[in-house]
Amino acid sequence: MMGITTLAALPLMARPVWVGVQVQVPAPPPPVVTVSAPAPALVVQIGVPDSYVWDGYEYIGLVGDQCYYLGPNHVWIACDPVRLARWNDWQRAHADWRTHATVNMQYRRDAKGDDHPWHANHGQAKSKPDTGHDKDHGH
Repeated sequence: MMGITTLAALPLMARPVWVGVQVQVPAPPPPVVTVSAPAPALVVQIGVPDSYVWDGYEYIGLVGDQCYYLGPNHVWIACDPVRLARWNDWQRAHADWRTHATVNMQYRRDAKGDDHPWHANHGQAKSKPDTGHDKDHGH
């Protein structure tokens, strides 16, 4: 009988013995919250030039040091870098462009669509007779 008891006890001894071992898993760290300052507001200058010139491509005018072109629906739009580069090249070749500028009595709408009435003593442009050389050019 001894052999049977030994054989019967063998499976009991072969099983793993579970001892009360407690494993602690650390809690995950709290999420990192990054607070950043809001992006600066995009500043869009709105203006209507008091005079303008034809640069061979389109009408260009200045308000302060900001360059504008006459866009669709006769709206003045701030020049993008390509237009600004072309304007800078053009005005270097036409140093006297201000003497040929047309007084802007007709195109008085800014990029927001607001109309700005002309005042005879408004701005640096002087009223001069229309010579016909700066006609609409498709605008």
